[in-house]
Amino acid sequence: MREEIKHINDLMEGADYVTDRAIATSVHLAMSLRKPLLIEGHAGVGQTEVAKVMARVLRTRLIRLQCYEGLDAAQALYEWNYPKQILHIKLEETTSHTLEQKEAAIFSEPFLIRRPLLQAITADGAAPVLLIDEVDRADEEFEAFLLEVLSEFQVTIPEIGTIRATDPPYVILTSNRNRELSDALRRRCLYLWIDFPGFDKEVRIVMRKVPGINERLAREISRFMESLRTVRLAKVPGVAETLDWAQALSSLHADYLDEDLVVETLGCVLKDPDDIKRVRRELESAGLTRFLSP
Repeated sequence: MREEIKHINDLMEGADYVTDRAIATSVHLAMSLRKPLLIEGHAGVGQTEVAKVMARVLRTRLIRLQCYEGLDAAQALYEWNYPKQILHIKLEETTSHTLEQKEAAIFSEPFLIRRPLLQAITADGAAPVLLIDEVDRADEEFEAFLLEVLSEFQVTIPEIGTIRATDPPYVILTSNRNRELSDALRRRCLYLWIDFPGFDKEVRIVMRKVPGINERLAREISRFMESLRTVRLAKVPGVAETLDWAQALSSLHADYLDEDLVVETLGCVLKDPDDIKRVRRELESAGLTRFLSP
Protein backbone atom coordinates (compact mmCIF):
# COMPACT_ATOMS: atom_id res chain seq x y z
CA MET A 1 0.00 0.00 0.00
CA ARG A 2 2.79 2.42 0.87
CA GLU A 3 4.41 1.75 -2.50
CA GLU A 4 1.12 2.50 -4.28
CA ILE A 5 0.77 5.83 -2.47
CA LYS A 6 4.40 6.68 -3.22
CA HIS A 7 3.69 5.85 -6.86
CA ILE A 8 0.76 8.30 -6.91
CA ASN A 9 2.91 10.88 -5.16
CA ASP A 10 5.62 10.48 -7.80
CA LEU A 11 3.07 10.66 -10.63
CA MET A 12 1.57 13.88 -9.24
CA GLU A 13 5.01 15.42 -8.75
CA GLY A 14 5.83 14.37 -12.31
CA ALA A 15 2.66 16.15 -13.46
CA ASP A 16 4.04 19.36 -11.88
CA TYR A 17 1.98 19.29 -8.68
CA VAL A 18 3.81 19.69 -5.38
CA THR A 19 1.97 17.21 -3.18
CA ASP A 20 2.23 15.50 0.19
CA ARG A 21 1.29 12.12 1.63
CA ALA A 22 -2.23 13.12 2.69
CA ILE A 23 -3.12 14.37 -0.79
CA ALA A 24 -1.51 11.38 -2.52
CA THR A 25 -3.36 8.95 -0.20
CA SER A 26 -6.72 10.62 -0.86
CA VAL A 27 -6.18 10.58 -4.63
CA HIS A 28 -5.12 6.92 -4.49
CA LEU A 29 -8.27 5.97 -2.55
CA ALA A 30 -10.53 7.99 -4.85
CA MET A 31 -9.04 6.19 -7.84
CA SER A 32 -9.07 2.68 -6.36
CA LEU A 33 -12.46 2.86 -4.60
CA ARG A 34 -14.07 5.01 -7.32
CA LYS A 35 -15.69 7.16 -4.66
CA PRO A 36 -16.18 10.93 -5.00
CA LEU A 37 -13.48 12.95 -3.23
CA LEU A 38 -14.63 16.14 -1.51
CA ILE A 39 -11.75 18.60 -1.14
CA GLU A 40 -12.17 21.62 1.11
CA GLY A 41 -9.75 24.37 1.99
CA HIS A 42 -9.07 28.07 1.83
CA ALA A 43 -9.52 29.72 -1.56
CA GLY A 44 -6.43 29.44 -3.72
CA VAL A 45 -4.71 26.48 -2.05
CA GLY A 46 -4.99 24.12 -5.02
CA GLN A 47 -8.20 22.09 -4.66
CA THR A 48 -9.10 22.46 -8.34
CA GLU A 49 -5.56 21.64 -9.41
CA VAL A 50 -5.87 18.16 -7.83
CA ALA A 51 -8.55 17.23 -10.37
CA LYS A 52 -6.50 18.60 -13.27
CA VAL A 53 -3.44 16.66 -12.17
CA MET A 54 -5.52 13.53 -11.62
CA ALA A 55 -6.74 13.74 -15.21
CA ARG A 56 -3.16 14.13 -16.45
CA VAL A 57 -2.00 11.19 -14.34
CA LEU A 58 -4.80 9.00 -15.67
CA ARG A 59 -4.34 10.36 -19.19
CA THR A 60 -8.02 11.01 -19.49
CA ARG A 61 -10.41 13.87 -20.11
CA LEU A 62 -11.26 16.48 -17.48
CA ILE A 63 -14.92 17.58 -17.46
CA ARG A 64 -15.61 20.61 -15.29
CA LEU A 65 -18.90 21.76 -13.81
CA GLN A 66 -18.47 25.24 -12.31
CA CYS A 67 -21.11 25.74 -9.63
CA TYR A 68 -22.81 29.04 -8.86
CA GLU A 69 -25.96 30.31 -7.18
CA GLY A 70 -28.99 29.47 -9.28
CA LEU A 71 -27.40 26.54 -11.12
CA ASP A 72 -30.12 24.05 -12.03
CA ALA A 73 -30.40 20.57 -13.50
CA ALA A 74 -30.86 21.79 -17.08
CA GLN A 75 -27.61 23.77 -17.00
CA ALA A 76 -25.68 20.92 -15.37
CA LEU A 77 -27.21 17.88 -17.06
CA TYR A 78 -28.83 18.46 -20.45
CA GLU A 79 -30.99 20.75 -22.53
CA TRP A 80 -32.84 20.43 -25.81
CA ASN A 81 -31.57 22.49 -28.71
CA TYR A 82 -34.78 24.48 -29.26
CA PRO A 83 -33.63 26.58 -32.28
CA LYS A 84 -32.51 23.41 -34.06
CA GLN A 85 -35.79 21.68 -33.18
CA ILE A 86 -37.85 24.60 -34.53
CA LEU A 87 -35.83 24.65 -37.76
CA HIS A 88 -36.34 20.92 -38.16
CA ILE A 89 -40.10 21.28 -37.60
CA LYS A 90 -40.32 23.96 -40.31
CA LEU A 91 -38.37 21.79 -42.74
CA GLU A 92 -40.69 18.87 -41.98
CA GLU A 93 -43.93 20.83 -42.57
CA THR A 94 -44.32 19.52 -46.12
CA THR A 95 -43.50 15.89 -45.36
CA SER A 96 -45.99 13.09 -44.85
CA HIS A 97 -44.56 12.01 -41.48
CA THR A 98 -47.04 11.58 -38.66
CA LEU A 99 -47.05 13.84 -35.60
CA GLU A 100 -45.60 11.02 -33.52
CA GLN A 101 -42.76 10.54 -36.00
CA LYS A 102 -41.99 14.26 -36.01
CA GLU A 103 -41.92 14.37 -32.19
CA ALA A 104 -39.70 11.31 -32.03
CA ALA A 105 -37.30 12.96 -34.45
CA ILE A 106 -36.87 16.26 -32.61
CA PHE A 107 -36.55 14.59 -29.19
CA SER A 108 -33.62 12.42 -30.19
CA GLU A 109 -29.85 12.40 -29.71
CA PRO A 110 -29.01 14.90 -32.51
CA PHE A 111 -31.03 17.59 -30.71
CA LEU A 112 -29.67 16.90 -27.22
CA ILE A 113 -27.18 19.34 -25.69
CA ARG A 114 -25.04 17.45 -23.19
CA ARG A 115 -23.98 19.51 -20.20
CA PRO A 116 -21.05 18.43 -17.94
CA LEU A 117 -22.87 15.80 -15.84
CA LEU A 118 -24.31 14.03 -18.87
CA GLN A 119 -20.99 14.34 -20.71
CA ALA A 120 -19.28 12.56 -17.82
CA ILE A 121 -21.90 9.80 -17.66
CA THR A 122 -21.84 9.12 -21.42
CA ALA A 123 -18.13 9.65 -22.13
CA ASP A 124 -16.58 7.18 -24.55
CA GLY A 125 -13.24 5.51 -23.91
CA ALA A 126 -11.41 5.96 -20.62
CA ALA A 127 -13.47 7.16 -17.66
CA PRO A 128 -13.10 10.94 -17.37
CA VAL A 129 -12.41 12.99 -14.25
CA LEU A 130 -15.52 14.99 -13.35
CA LEU A 131 -14.67 18.16 -11.44
CA ILE A 132 -17.62 19.70 -9.60
CA ASP A 133 -15.97 22.97 -8.66
CA GLU A 134 -17.08 25.15 -5.73
CA VAL A 135 -20.12 23.02 -4.96
CA ASP A 136 -20.75 25.20 -1.90
CA ARG A 137 -21.82 28.03 -4.21
CA ALA A 138 -24.75 26.02 -5.56
CA ASP A 139 -28.17 25.93 -3.87
CA GLU A 140 -29.24 23.16 -1.51
CA GLU A 141 -31.82 22.01 -4.08
CA PHE A 142 -29.08 21.44 -6.63
CA GLU A 143 -27.00 19.59 -4.04
CA ALA A 144 -29.93 17.20 -3.49
CA PHE A 145 -30.21 16.64 -7.24
CA LEU A 146 -26.47 16.02 -7.42
CA LEU A 147 -26.73 13.29 -4.78
CA GLU A 148 -29.21 11.40 -6.93
CA VAL A 149 -27.03 11.56 -10.03
CA LEU A 150 -23.80 10.62 -8.25
CA SER A 151 -25.34 7.71 -6.36
CA GLU A 152 -26.20 5.73 -9.50
CA PHE A 153 -24.36 7.55 -12.28
CA GLN A 154 -27.47 7.44 -14.37
CA VAL A 155 -30.09 9.90 -15.55
CA THR A 156 -33.55 9.49 -17.00
CA ILE A 157 -34.48 11.68 -19.94
CA PRO A 158 -38.28 11.32 -20.38
CA GLU A 159 -38.17 11.49 -24.18
CA ILE A 160 -35.26 9.04 -24.54
CA GLY A 161 -35.14 6.83 -21.44
CA THR A 162 -32.55 6.02 -18.79
CA ILE A 163 -28.90 6.54 -19.62
CA ARG A 164 -26.34 4.75 -17.43
CA ALA A 165 -22.59 5.19 -17.26
CA THR A 166 -20.79 2.12 -18.56
CA ASP A 167 -17.60 3.28 -16.83
CA PRO A 168 -18.42 5.81 -14.07
CA PRO A 169 -16.23 8.92 -13.94
CA TYR A 170 -13.77 9.72 -11.21
CA VAL A 171 -15.35 12.57 -9.24
CA ILE A 172 -13.68 15.47 -7.44
CA LEU A 173 -15.80 18.04 -5.60
CA THR A 174 -14.26 21.24 -4.23
CA SER A 175 -15.56 23.67 -1.62
CA ASN A 176 -14.31 26.86 -0.01
CA ARG A 177 -16.89 26.50 2.79
CA ASN A 178 -18.99 29.50 1.76
CA ARG A 179 -21.93 27.30 2.77
CA GLU A 180 -22.05 24.20 4.96
CA LEU A 181 -22.62 21.12 2.82
CA SER A 182 -25.18 18.51 3.82
CA ASP A 183 -24.26 15.43 5.84
CA ALA A 184 -25.77 13.32 3.05
CA LEU A 185 -23.24 14.62 0.54
CA ARG A 186 -20.34 14.28 2.96
CA ARG A 187 -21.25 10.66 3.76
CA ARG A 188 -21.04 9.73 0.10
CA CYS A 189 -17.56 11.17 -0.33
CA LEU A 190 -14.02 10.66 0.80
CA TYR A 191 -12.78 13.85 2.44
CA LEU A 192 -9.59 15.90 2.16
CA TRP A 193 -8.78 19.23 3.80
CA ILE A 194 -5.99 21.21 2.11
CA ASP A 195 -4.53 23.86 4.40
CA PHE A 196 -2.12 26.63 3.55
CA PRO A 197 1.25 25.02 2.80
CA GLY A 198 4.10 25.13 5.26
CA PHE A 199 7.16 27.23 4.49
CA ASP A 200 9.24 24.48 2.86
CA LYS A 201 6.36 23.27 0.70
CA GLU A 202 5.53 26.78 -0.46
CA VAL A 203 9.15 27.35 -1.44
CA ARG A 204 9.00 24.16 -3.50
CA ILE A 205 5.79 25.32 -5.17
CA VAL A 206 7.26 28.71 -6.06
CA MET A 207 10.47 27.17 -7.41
CA ARG A 208 8.47 24.66 -9.45
CA LYS A 209 5.85 27.03 -10.84
CA VAL A 210 8.01 30.11 -11.51
CA PRO A 211 10.95 28.90 -13.60
CA GLY A 212 14.14 30.87 -13.23
CA ILE A 213 13.18 32.59 -10.00
CA ASN A 214 16.01 33.40 -7.60
CA GLU A 215 15.99 30.92 -4.69
CA ARG A 216 16.55 33.67 -2.13
CA LEU A 217 13.55 35.56 -3.50
CA ALA A 218 11.43 32.39 -3.44
CA ARG A 219 12.27 31.82 0.22
CA GLU A 220 11.61 35.44 1.18
CA ILE A 221 8.25 35.42 -0.65
CA SER A 222 7.24 32.20 1.12
CA ARG A 223 8.31 33.54 4.51
CA PHE A 224 6.47 36.80 3.92
CA MET A 225 3.27 34.93 2.92
CA GLU A 226 3.53 32.66 5.95
CA SER A 227 3.73 35.72 8.23
CA LEU A 228 1.05 37.61 6.29
CA ARG A 229 -1.48 34.85 6.97
CA THR A 230 -1.12 35.47 10.70
CA VAL A 231 -2.41 39.03 10.24
CA ARG A 232 -6.15 39.52 10.66
CA LEU A 233 -7.24 40.06 7.07
CA ALA A 234 -10.60 40.16 5.30
CA LYS A 235 -9.27 38.01 2.46
CA VAL A 236 -6.34 35.78 3.39
CA PRO A 237 -4.15 35.17 0.31
CA GLY A 238 -3.63 31.62 -0.88
CA VAL A 239 -0.98 29.91 -2.96
CA ALA A 240 -2.50 31.37 -6.13
CA GLU A 241 -1.63 34.85 -4.86
CA THR A 242 1.85 33.68 -3.86
CA LEU A 243 2.48 32.55 -7.43
CA ASP A 244 1.01 35.74 -8.92
CA TRP A 245 3.37 37.78 -6.74
CA ALA A 246 6.37 35.60 -7.48
CA GLN A 247 5.76 35.88 -11.23
CA ALA A 248 5.35 39.66 -10.94
CA LEU A 249 8.55 40.07 -8.93
CA SER A 250 10.42 37.79 -11.31
CA SER A 251 9.23 39.89 -14.26
CA LEU A 252 10.61 42.95 -12.45
CA HIS A 253 13.99 41.15 -12.20
CA ALA A 254 13.93 41.30 -8.40
CA ASP A 255 16.48 39.18 -6.52
CA TYR A 256 15.22 39.89 -3.01
CA LEU A 257 12.46 41.76 -1.18
CA ASP A 258 12.79 45.31 0.03
CA GLU A 259 10.14 47.42 1.70
CA ASP A 260 9.48 49.72 -1.26
CA LEU A 261 9.09 46.77 -3.64
CA VAL A 262 6.66 45.05 -1.27
CA VAL A 263 4.51 48.18 -0.91
CA GLU A 264 4.45 48.75 -4.68
CA THR A 265 3.35 45.17 -5.44
CA LEU A 266 0.93 44.45 -2.59
CA GLY A 267 -1.92 44.49 -5.11
CA CYS A 268 -0.68 41.15 -6.42
CA VAL A 269 -1.31 39.59 -3.02
CA LEU A 270 -4.08 41.54 -1.28
CA LYS A 271 -7.39 42.33 -2.97
CA ASP A 272 -9.09 44.33 -0.23
CA PRO A 273 -8.29 48.05 0.40
CA ASP A 274 -8.50 47.70 4.19
CA ASP A 275 -6.13 44.74 4.09
CA ILE A 276 -3.61 46.75 2.07
CA LYS A 277 -3.82 49.66 4.54
CA ARG A 278 -3.37 47.29 7.50
CA VAL A 279 -0.27 45.64 6.03
CA ARG A 280 1.23 48.99 5.06
CA ARG A 281 0.81 50.17 8.65
CA GLU A 282 2.55 47.01 9.85
CA LEU A 283 5.44 47.68 7.48
CA GLU A 284 5.70 51.30 8.59
CA SER A 285 5.71 50.43 12.27
CA ALA A 286 7.81 47.23 12.33
CA GLY A 287 9.53 47.15 8.97
CA LEU A 288 10.02 44.23 6.58
CA THR A 289 11.73 42.25 9.33
CA ARG A 290 8.30 41.73 10.91
CA PHE A 291 7.33 39.56 7.92
CA LEU A 292 10.64 37.88 7.15
CA SER A 293 11.50 36.61 10.62
CA PRO A 294 10.80 32.86 11.13
